[in-house]
Amino acid sequence: MLTTRQLITTLVAAAGLVWTVATAWTAEAPKDSDCLLCHEDKTLAKTNATGQVKSLYVDAARLKVSTHSTNTCASCHRDVTDKHPDDNVVPKPVTCANCHERLSERYNASVHALALKAGDAAAPTCRDCHGAHEILPPTNPASPLYPSNLSQTCGVCHDQVAAAVQASVHGQGTAAGKREAATCIDCHSEHAIEQLKTNATLRVSAEVCSRCHASERINTKFNLPKDRVQTFFESYHGLASQYGSTLAANCASCHGYHLVLRSADPKSSINTNNLVATCGKCHPGATQNFTSGKIHVTGVPGKAIGEVINFWVRRIYLILIFGTIGFMLAHNGILWLRKIAKYYRDGTRTILRMDLCQRWQHFLLVGSFIALAVTGFALKWPESWIAKLLGSHEDFRRWSHRVAGIIILALGVYHVFYLIFSRNGRQLFKDFLPVKKDAADLVQTTRYLVGHTNERPKIGRFGYAEKMEYWAVAWGTIIMGVTGLVIWFKIDVTQFLPRWIVEVATTIHYYEAILACLAIIVWHFYHVMLDPDVYPVNFAFWDGKVSKHWQEEEHPLDNSVPGAQMPAETSSTPTPGPDRPTNLAEPKS
Repeated sequence: MLTTRQLITTLVAAAGLVWTVATAWTAEAPKDSDCLLCHEDKTLAKTNATGQVKSLYVDAARLKVSTHSTNTCASCHRDVTDKHPDDNVVPKPVTCANCHERLSERYNASVHALALKAGDAAAPTCRDCHGAHEILPPTNPASPLYPSNLSQTCGVCHDQVAAAVQASVHGQGTAAGKREAATCIDCHSEHAIEQLKTNATLRVSAEVCSRCHASERINTKFNLPKDRVQTFFESYHGLASQYGSTLAANCASCHGYHLVLRSADPKSSINTNNLVATCGKCHPGATQNFTSGKIHVTGVPGKAIGEVINFWVRRIYLILIFGTIGFMLAHNGILWLRKIAKYYRDGTRTILRMDLCQRWQHFLLVGSFIALAVTGFALKWPESWIAKLLGSHEDFRRWSHRVAGIIILALGVYHVFYLIFSRNGRQLFKDFLPVKKDAADLVQTTRYLVGHTNERPKIGRFGYAEKMEYWAVAWGTIIMGVTGLVIWFKIDVTQFLPRWIVEVATTIHYYEAILACLAIIVWHFYHVMLDPDVYPVNFAFWDGKVSKHWQEEEHPLDNSVPGAQMPAETSSTPTPGPDRPTNLAEPKS
């Protein structure tokens, strides 16, 4: 049972709750008509903290045609009660985030919001740009955000900048009703207003100016040069900015930030008479000869003698490069092929390392793996040479990838049957099983690599290097096969499993592909191509043969070679049988 004290406390709390609810029920928000009794007075005003006189007049007629016409006064001024203004409580500024949360978040990242947070009471807020009560959509010519009105709106705080913009080619285009002409918000963003002067050099050119000047539609419509962005990035300034230079000139460095004028205009910074001063900002001592060159160099010759000479020099060098390097490639390529053919016909390659069935499996594995890598990464980088190699055709790429995937999965199934039902396969599987000696070989190889010993471990048919690679291929095939099928049949999979399973499978598929490709390049290519003992390639993949010298160096304990002995407790390779690959010929001493 409750004590007397607990009972009294409960009753007091209940009474307080009832009083709060009753007060809230009876305290109605003021009606719009009540607010307008005072706010329709055109003389109603107040002085803010900065000494500015702010009008509190509300035009009811303009309020009715605004985008907020369906709102009530109290829906925005939520802290105002029916006791206002007799309660002498100053209403708080309207919080637009109550309805426009996403836009408010972007505004909070702008220079305006940062200035406001830093104590600048004059920094613009939502109402300074959009208006207070007569808010109109930006498509309405009467809106302060209509393109032709933006300079005037921003000019309230940035009067000199606004005057420069209005005199520029952008401002002239806007005044002429050309919507494509850049306005303040096209360059500085709409809500997350940023100060571009302190921004990265590359960003100004790559993201701001390029929005319009890399547009084929805009360049065609207004007869602008189509290659201005491309040729800039091919120039020293563009290359240096891409390389990370913060001092290299960007578009605005030469053309200006706000007062952008045509080169024919005498006041333009890129007018012939002003180029010495413009270039001299970064290149002290620049002369008229220095400025006579071109930043936007194209491959089409102009009328100037220098452009004609430069054009033909470029053509002559292209012919010289292709002719000279082509001759060198043909000469050395044929020589290399003849040496390869001589090495291939070398009579010392007598040890059979891979039988015909194993070689065919290897061919299919190599072909399907390469096809999967090319068709897979072409989707990740659609603008790369890999994608262009496939004709940039998604249907062809997708089905090529799937066919290669089916081949490698079918090969994996066949290989399992080969390991189970073939004598050579069973022996292959047994030889690939890890044994204790593999760990000891790895330790001794490590000591050999760091110079602690001069003796390499003696390896049997397969050492730890081959075993690591074999089981990595098996693991990778399973992982890539399962995730690939999940991605392919995602509709069927999501009948029973959540969609995030497909996302996780896609991530695994992508990173496993990177891991597999890098492992092949770093590990496998070294052992079969880059190793000086087999360079340029170990031809065992083609005819299965290796030299006796290589076999004795790399696999001295392989029992398939007469005279080699492997300790029974560490070996998994028996004496060669009739179906096991062995040496084809024993050279006479």
